[in-house]
Amino acid sequence: MSRVIKSAHLNGLEVKSREELRNLAIIAHVDHGKTTLVDAMLWQSGAFAAHKAQADSQDRLMDSMDLEREKGITILAKNTAVKRGDSIVNIIDTPGHADFGGEVERGLEMVDGVALLVDASEGPLPQTRFVLRKALEKNLPVILIINKVDRPDARIAAVVDEAYA
Repeated sequence: MSRVIKSAHLNGLEVKSREELRNLAIIAHVDHGKTTLVDAMLWQSGAFAAHKAQADSQDRLMDSMDLEREKGITILAKNTAVKRGDSIVNIIDTPGHADFGGEVERGLEMVDGVALLVDASEGPLPQTRFVLRKALEKNLPVILIINKVDRPDARIAAVVDEAYA
């Protein structure tokens, strides 16, 4: 049953009905590219001016805390939104480090599905399996994304098999 929203704004995008909104969490082991993926989605969606792309390409847009920028890790889950066709995709960038698993679990309470990001050479690591198990326990649909496929040591087919094992 659909619930009509009179009108709400999500990161400047107007949402008129629940059918227009999709909530997606990006989950993975630390350093498998979650924040980089979200940043790329923001650039691709036109959320940032093209002329800023080169100057800011080294900045991680979703890392807002000084410690996150210094260490290059996500500590607190953050959300943003992009428009895709007639839908607005609300994206939650979750931490990948095991110490912040509670943040991931809280994020999973708010989403319709997850994108599981796995490094093409490292494959699924312990935190990958932890966050995947939590998503499956909640019966969330999972989209498997193999990242860093351009690495010389990438083993894409094996990593896909390992992810489904």
